[in-house]
Amino acid sequence: MAFDSLSEKLQNVFKNLRSKGKLTEDDVKAALKEVKMALLEADVNFKVVKQFTKSVQERAIGQDVMNGLNPGQMVIKIVNEEMIKLMGSETTEIAFRPGKELTVIMMVGLQGTGKTTTTAKIAGKLKSKGKKSLLVACDVYRPAAIEQLKINGEKQGVEVFSMGDKNKPADIAKAAVEHAKKNDFNVVIIDTAGRLHIDEDMMAELIEIKEATDVFQTILVVDAMTGQDAVNVAGTFDEKIGIDGVVITKLDGDTRGGAALSIRAVTGKPILYAGMGEKLSDLEQFYPERMASRILGMGDVLSMIEKAQENIDEEQAKKLEQKMRKNEFDFEMYLDSMSQMKKMGGLSSVMGMMPGMGIGGGKMPDIDTDEAEKGMARTEAIIYSMTPEERRNPKLLNPSRKARIARGAGVDVSEVNRLVKQFEQTKKFMKQMPGMMGGKKGRRGGGGLGGLFKGLPF
Repeated sequence: MAFDSLSEKLQNVFKNLRSKGKLTEDDVKAALKEVKMALLEADVNFKVVKQFTKSVQERAIGQDVMNGLNPGQMVIKIVNEEMIKLMGSETTEIAFRPGKELTVIMMVGLQGTGKTTTTAKIAGKLKSKGKKSLLVACDVYRPAAIEQLKINGEKQGVEVFSMGDKNKPADIAKAAVEHAKKNDFNVVIIDTAGRLHIDEDMMAELIEIKEATDVFQTILVVDAMTGQDAVNVAGTFDEKIGIDGVVITKLDGDTRGGAALSIRAVTGKPILYAGMGEKLSDLEQFYPERMASRILGMGDVLSMIEKAQENIDEEQAKKLEQKMRKNEFDFEMYLDSMSQMKKMGGLSSVMGMMPGMGIGGGKMPDIDTDEAEKGMARTEAIIYSMTPEERRNPKLLNPSRKARIARGAGVDVSEVNRLVKQFEQTKKFMKQMPGMMGGKKGRRGGGGLGGLFKGLPF
């Protein structure tokens, strides 16, 4: 995740604070100096950092904190609260016109930010909320942009309106709105053209589209990898055409992530969504409180549960739990568990949302998630090299069968033996602890969460 480096540095600062029984004013100032450097290195806006550390210091250096039972924890609590305030305090949704009125949303941004894909992602989100959206292809300049939107729209089950690349974007948008009104759409999402940099022609075109279609929401897409440039871009777009909210993409990458901590404070505009991957499902509602928890290594259990509910097949999860309760454990269950983990974004994504298991969390420092992911891929290859009968009945795995499986998976036979040993140990463990699998019955997705981690060999 983008904040891994920042998270690690902040947690090291807090670790030092917690180790002190009593804090002095100098302790707090020294800690905040390190926090300030960590934020600046994460490419957070300088003015934002200055105001943030000033607010924390004013609250932290007081009798209630300094003489409290656990002053270190109190300072962390203050940092958490100020970070939430920095990112907007409350979660902001896309606004819609009242009743059955048509809402026109215009997506804007520079080229390469992932705007077209994000447009389709938002359409999918709105569809799940009961909205009937029409995607409009107004990027008539970038090769294959129209085709990309059509493909993504088809994957999302959302209609795409296009008039090719020979018409003016404002005319296309106007025609799309008329089409939407005649066909009972309640949302129109316009994918506009991006540029390599902000120029007057682009701004003039966006203003023309806005005037021609009575745009209700203008949403800017920015790339987290561009750091402070993303904040500058947001400020310019807001000044020139006016924006109502921001989507930050590529927050799953190895970036400093300072834009997410700066945009709201600098522009006053809320962050609506965070792009956490390339798949059309990899778009998360932006919750300031949850993001602050992730950055400070406190985890994000609510997002993990919601992601499980969205991506885990409930019937499959129930069957998985029932088999685990009956100790009917086989290699098919390994495959099911890994499949469900992938749907949730992979091991690193899930662990990043678990308290104490992010980078620098301190509880599981020996786990290399990249290596664990590779191990899961090898495990998958081994299991797929087994026959269905062998997967269901591992007792059939004699030396000759193991050698055949190893050849099919492209691994050494020792890896097959190791997997079988892990399987037997897991099965024995689960037999001894029958009450530890699964959550409460009836909770949507709950049955799969218990089994999600227990059966995985990493």
